[in-house]
Amino acid sequence: MSHVVEFPGLGLSFTVNEVAFSVGSYDIRWYGVIIAFGFLLAMIYAFRSVKKMNIDLDKLIDAVIAGTLGGIICARLYYVLFYPGDKYWNDPIQILYIHDGGIGIYGGLIGATLFGGLVAKWRKLRVPAVLDLASLGYLIGQGVGRWGNYVNQECFGEETSLPWGMISDNTRRMFPDSPVHPCFLYESLLCLLGFVLLHFFTRKLRRYDGQTFILYLIWYGVARFFIEGTRTDSLMVGPLRVSQVVAAVCVLAGVVLLVMFRHRNELSGCGSKYVMESVGLTKTEAEPEGPRSTIFGDLPPFEDDSEEPPVEDAASQEDEDKEDSEKES
Repeated sequence: MSHVVEFPGLGLSFTVNEVAFSVGSYDIRWYGVIIAFGFLLAMIYAFRSVKKMNIDLDKLIDAVIAGTLGGIICARLYYVLFYPGDKYWNDPIQILYIHDGGIGIYGGLIGATLFGGLVAKWRKLRVPAVLDLASLGYLIGQGVGRWGNYVNQECFGEETSLPWGMISDNTRRMFPDSPVHPCFLYESLLCLLGFVLLHFFTRKLRRYDGQTFILYLIWYGVARFFIEGTRTDSLMVGPLRVSQVVAAVCVLAGVVLLVMFRHRNELSGCGSKYVMESVGLTKTEAEPEGPRSTIFGDLPPFEDDSEEPPVEDAASQEDEDKEDSEKES
């Protein structure tokens, strides 16, 4: 299915197709491809950061697998739990039809954090440090993944007169005569900006393990609270938007935790250089200078221990022996 998407205030128009390619009779949709690409970028970032964060890669992979599975399951259950009507109550088998759409990002974040954190603890990783790294991965995945909503032309907002207002066949069904807020764009840009800011904070200013994760809760919570307020497809509980309530709780919890831990200085990896020095963390030792053996690993270079005298010393010794022989005779 294709959509013609216009941004009349900017003079832009695009045609997007929900299907990326087909394998036989099965369609591979751009939504899934984009989500997978965001996940891949997040994993690449995490795996390249483990040394600076002082996290064991093999153990982290176990936590990532558990977090991924838990995130998918909980994202679906979150959507099903708050879905209006009795669709899933009347036909529970449809809960398994995740390929037909219907997931909640906050459910995914809760599931990934819970299941990934439990496995990280089981594997004896420092859970707050793992959550710091995970939160940066979340921001990458969310920033990229929201473009799947653009391709599907979903998760848009109410009417707007702003220059970047968006129009498509889907938006016209609700607002025939007006552009709408491109909520996917707001969330994507704020998540990517949050990633950049928290990346540098983690490497240079972080004072304790878990601080980046707390700031993520606040950053994404504030962003999602206001964006959710403009959306037209929010999951509701009575008059309340579920994601707004969850976002507000996350922001409140984050602020409380920041106040509670304001005097903490405890790192197991990169962060403020002053805190790193105070807890005994140093930079990785420089590689030894000079060539290294590719056969014997770290063995020191071969040294000639021969005690054979130099040529001139041997000649001198021969003259001395000759003189001694003449004296004896």
